[in-house]
Amino acid sequence: MLHSICKLLGRLGSKNKLSILIYHQVLEQAEPMHPSEPDKVRFRWQMKLLRDHYNPLSLSQATRLLKEGNLPANSVCVTFDDGYLNNLEVALPILKEFDIPATVFVATRFSEGGNMWNDRLIDLVGNQTLSTIDLSVLNLSIENLGNWQARNQLVKKLIPMIKHKDYQERQRIVDRLYKANHVEESPAKMMTPAQVKELAEAGVEIGAHTVDHPILKSQTVNEQKQQIEESKQTIEEWIGQSVAGFAYPNGQPNNDYTEETVEQVKQASYNYAVSTRWGISTPESDMLQLNRFTPWDRTPTKFHLRLTRNQLGI
Repeated sequence: MLHSICKLLGRLGSKNKLSILIYHQVLEQAEPMHPSEPDKVRFRWQMKLLRDHYNPLSLSQATRLLKEGNLPANSVCVTFDDGYLNNLEVALPILKEFDIPATVFVATRFSEGGNMWNDRLIDLVGNQTLSTIDLSVLNLSIENLGNWQARNQLVKKLIPMIKHKDYQERQRIVDRLYKANHVEESPAKMMTPAQVKELAEAGVEIGAHTVDHPILKSQTVNEQKQQIEESKQTIEEWIGQSVAGFAYPNGQPNNDYTEETVEQVKQASYNYAVSTRWGISTPESDMLQLNRFTPWDRTPTKFHLRLTRNQLGI
């Protein structure tokens, strides 16, 4: 009954209001160091709920209809950031099962085999061979590593200390942390160029997410231009298709990118770009700064309620 009420409310109040969901990974099974990432069981009921109660569209189709003022009620888009291999291996079969279009924004450097700095940090803190961790690289002491909750809390403390540094410095810091703690790197988590092409050939829209996933605000205009244009060109070479969309790394306006960044995205001839500012987008929205949103709830009822609230601006 509640799902039917939410669907009806959406029909009445969500025409020309677009909800764009953000995902990163879909895990084969739940992992204690990634508590917010859905496993395939949770992702499957989420996609079934979207198919049963919403109007899933590709981002290219949705943005075109939105600009025309013809977006149907209960329209929703599914997006993934970064380019994780499990987007292909775990998420894609579920998306195909429920005929859900999706867009994956790829940071191209990490398709060469290396992992992103934050994943490397999470893997290091979560490494079960370590009972303590040497954090002298960050001018911190050696800390005891306790249970999963304690390790996750430590990650939440460390990530903000590194996030807004230059992208090369972030990698150097994590390199030094691994060296100080004598731990081996985890296997590559990201798709190779061939796997990105495979995903595109399966019907998933591929967008650009820069080359190195920097905080664009911290870069010069020329550096931003290179990150924004090169990632587009690289992906187009990989997949043999044009790239229409861009996702700002981290994605908070003013904090992570500026109006200068938006201008570079415009000059690179993207049709649309997405931020991580929560909310819906309307025909009056800037198509190069679309809002996104994800209800991280663990039950279908709460997931549906939060989606409805976002649609209606409650």
